[in-house]
Amino acid sequence: MHFKRAGSGPAILLLHGSGSSMEGFERVAALLSRSYTVVRPDFPGFGLTGPRSDRDYRIETYVATMAAFMAALNIERYSVAGNSLGGNIAWNLALRHPERLDALVLINATGYPEKSLPAGLRLARNPLLRPLLRHWLPRKATLANLRSIVGQRSTIVDDAMVDRVHGLMSLPGNRSAFVDLANTNQADRSAEIPRIVAPTLVLRSAGIDGQYFARDISAAQERIHPVAGHLLPEEDPVWVANAIADFLNALRDSLRPTRTTL
Repeated sequence: MHFKRAGSGPAILLLHGSGSSMEGFERVAALLSRSYTVVRPDFPGFGLTGPRSDRDYRIETYVATMAAFMAALNIERYSVAGNSLGGNIAWNLALRHPERLDALVLINATGYPEKSLPAGLRLARNPLLRPLLRHWLPRKATLANLRSIVGQRSTIVDDAMVDRVHGLMSLPGNRSAFVDLANTNQADRSAEIPRIVAPTLVLRSAGIDGQYFARDISAAQERIHPVAGHLLPEEDPVWVANAIADFLNALRDSLRPTRTTL
């Protein structure tokens, strides 16, 4: 699996969304790596990792893969932050392996059935278009999808971003993997969300619907971005990195022994 690791200190795993790659967290990672060991993988089916030979894109398979990946890096405990699909995998990781997580950060995460699907996923579910999308995706479709999922005031969708996203999606097998993921019947585990025990920070853009993590996870903290869209780590990486750092630093401070003077 393709990944990057940078920095030193407590470990944090950054998980990207569908149709994206670890590059979506590049600027957030650069900021966090000043104080943390930051690990960014390309999920199977995305980026330079490429498709799975078994075409198994169930959330539970991703969870098992991420747990094994971190174990292979000899990182026993870590925090995890995920955007969109990455957030879905992150909270499922918190349910399946609570003993490994120091903290959980959910960024416009998916997982509730009420949440609206991005245009790209809806397109990939169209039975007439599925066979075509496996072999051909025009650049203008990538441009239109990116513009549809960022905030109305966002200016991040430029030629460089479109070229990056379109180029990675066009690598051998990635388009088919995206179609396979979009058409995988994912189990609805939203009823289990209140069982999450990891300290949780919810980062949500105001216009994103169908998210109830702050309501359902005990003692979860929530910060709402007023104008960003679905790609919050790319639209406002400083806001995201500062929110994560503040949250994790507060947790670390609470665990440090109090010094007393005799």
